[in-house]
Amino acid sequence: MKTNTRRRREVATVDEDLSATAAAAPAEPISAATPAHPRGLLGRLSGMDWLAIALLVAGGLATATGLLPARDASETLERILPILIFLFSVVILAELTAEAEVFDVIAARVTIAARGSNVALFWLCLAFAALTTMFLNLDTTAVLLTPVMLATAVRAGVAPLPLAMTTVWLANTASLLLPVSNLTNLLAASRVKLSPVAFAERMALPQLAAIVVVAGCLWIFYWRRNPPRYTPPSPHRAGNRPLFWVASVCCAVFITGLLLDVPLAYMTPVCAAVLVAAFAKWGRRHLRWSLIPWRLVVFVTGLFLVVETVGQHGLDSMMTSLIGTDPGATGTWRAAIAGGGFANILNNLPSYVAGEAVIPEANHTQGLGLLIGTNVGPLITPWASLATLIWAEHCRNRGVAIDWRKFVLTGAATAAAVLAASVAVLIVT
Repeated sequence: MKTNTRRRREVATVDEDLSATAAAAPAEPISAATPAHPRGLLGRLSGMDWLAIALLVAGGLATATGLLPARDASETLERILPILIFLFSVVILAELTAEAEVFDVIAARVTIAARGSNVALFWLCLAFAALTTMFLNLDTTAVLLTPVMLATAVRAGVAPLPLAMTTVWLANTASLLLPVSNLTNLLAASRVKLSPVAFAERMALPQLAAIVVVAGCLWIFYWRRNPPRYTPPSPHRAGNRPLFWVASVCCAVFITGLLLDVPLAYMTPVCAAVLVAAFAKWGRRHLRWSLIPWRLVVFVTGLFLVVETVGQHGLDSMMTSLIGTDPGATGTWRAAIAGGGFANILNNLPSYVAGEAVIPEANHTQGLGLLIGTNVGPLITPWASLATLIWAEHCRNRGVAIDWRKFVLTGAATAAAVLAASVAVLIVT
């Protein structure tokens, strides 16, 4: 793996056609769960690890010093506890699903199904990334689908960048449909008191509009210069069939439970526990401390405490002046634009939390406008969403060089177009 990574680091810019290099590279197992550098409780701390710890320490200090009243801190933690349980469980579920090679089998079949056509591969990758984001959330797409897509590009002998950009843009913009698609959606669904099915009905058309616009931008900016044909790879067969089938069933049960409105804080841990038990029987070596998503839990907890503190000391006033309290179209546009802008300056999660705090609870459409802005807007800066940071780390570890100037320019154009289309559809419907 290290030899392959060094060879791939010779890529100079994202605009280069890497087809020849990819075709010449030896086929390697597509592993979505094996990063180039170990992470987790027993691995060395990365920059994101330290950021998560710093946020939690800052939130704890704010509570201890009285900047954040203990009662408000307690209410914040009580609110996010079901979300933390879901995040903790869904990451383990997704990681073990990848270890069982479910994503590998699907990725290989997607590449084969395109029959060597660049256009067909584009649409299939688009659908694969969108569905993964919708049903397993955007961070799952960033963590698991990015390396799968990059390795699929190597096997197919095509340039990896178009598949990488499809992953990161769909991870953000396909996260409107279901409450589980994004952490902000869980907060919004709770606020507007919509079940997963009702939430999906309300956001289906804005989501469709977003995907259509993103598809057009991806094709224009990244896919249209690919060779029209490629050589399809061989089918991938999972090495451990019992684990593969148990993981597939757990994912199917998870998705079914989601559609039946089973509480996420109960359903997700059960699915994850069943899969952990299966690995304990048939694949114990895959059960490791790094599966525990401690960084994500620490990051979210600290972030909520810090944002609540800052909100009580000036941020709320700023957001009120930018967003306003108009429940109509004007207020919805203001909320969406402010949410998208602050997401790229700060991060989408604190931007949503800060914006939600100043929108009247009865202004459902305005609240959903803010949600759209913070979900589809984070395409410009690499820190705009946690998913983008994770994606960038995967690309760097696998030698895919990113031209950040082009990333910012194409991201800005795409974010503006997607936000305009999805918010307009939300208002009209």
